[in-house]
Amino acid sequence: MAQEQQVALVVGEALVDVVHRADGSTDERAGGSAANVAVALARLGRPTWFATAMADDRYGAILAAHVGRDGVRLASDPETIDHTSSAVATIAADGGASYEFDLEWRLAEVAVREGVPGWVHVCSIAAVLPPGCEDVLAVVTRERERALVSYDVNARPAITGTGAEVVARVEALVAVSDVVKASDEDLAALWPALTESDAVARLLDLGARLVVVTRGADGAECHRTDLVAGVPAVTDLGVVDTIGAGDTLAAAFVSALWDLGVVGAASRERLGELGPEDIGAALAWAVRAAALTVSRPGADPPYLAELGPRVRS
Repeated sequence: MAQEQQVALVVGEALVDVVHRADGSTDERAGGSAANVAVALARLGRPTWFATAMADDRYGAILAAHVGRDGVRLASDPETIDHTSSAVATIAADGGASYEFDLEWRLAEVAVREGVPGWVHVCSIAAVLPPGCEDVLAVVTRERERALVSYDVNARPAITGTGAEVVARVEALVAVSDVVKASDEDLAALWPALTESDAVARLLDLGARLVVVTRGADGAECHRTDLVAGVPAVTDLGVVDTIGAGDTLAAAFVSALWDLGVVGAASRERLGELGPEDIGAALAWAVRAAALTVSRPGADPPYLAELGPRVRS
C-alpha cells in the first residue's frame, strides 16, 4: 500500500484586517495569525488544511477566497460563529502595527480528509481564547501521535490578557509542542518575573524541543537544551509594515525543517539531532521569508520561487 501524503494542519483564527495606514488610507485584507500561516505554508508548496471559524458574511467571503486562492483546504466546518472576526490595525510611520479586535473563537470537529498530518501548527489568540482553546489543545493532543507540533505564542494581551489563566493555557500547549516560537515581547508579557533566558529554559523544561525567539530588527535565535543558533535580521528589503511577519517566519521555519526530513511523529527525535548548521540555515531561510513579507503591504507571504532553493542538509 502506498504511503499517504503528509500534509500540514493549521488550527486557529481567521479574521479580516481593516488597515488604517499612516498616509490616511484604509483597506480590508484577509488575515489572522493562523490564516496567515496556512497561506504561507501553501505558498511554500506544502499541502495545507485549515481548521478555523468564520461566518457566512462579507468578511467570511473575503477570507474563504483568500485561503482558497492558494489551495488551502478547510479541515472543519467554519460556520461556528455569528459574524466573522475582524481586527483594526493602525500602521505607524515606522511601519509598526497596533490592533483592536472584534472576535469570537469556536472550533467544530477537525478532520483531514486526504493525507496524514505531518505537522500541526497552532498559534496566537486561538490557543488561549475560550471556548475554542480547549478544542485546540484536544486536537494537538490527539494529532501529536502522528504529527509534529509547532506553536507560535504570538501573544495578544489586549484581547486575552496575560494573567495566570492565560499563562497556564500557553504552558499546556507548550507541553505538547515540539517547536515553540515566541517573540522577546511575548516572553516579557507572559513571564515578567523571568529573564529572557530563564523564560526560554522554562519552555524547554515544559517539553519543547526547539524554542525560536524573534527580536524584530535584531534577528532571531533557536534554542535547544544543548545549543543556541542565531541569525541576523534581513535589512536590505525595507519595511512597509510588520503585519504577518511572525506568521511567515513560523511557517517558513516549519517548511525548512520539513526539507530537512523533520516531519511526522516518527522524526521527533531528529529535532534533537540536527546540527547548528542545519538549524541556522532553516532559521535564516525563515527570517528571509519574513523580511519579504514586511517589505510589502499586508500579510502577503512569499511564494517558494521568491525565496530560492529549499533548505538542504
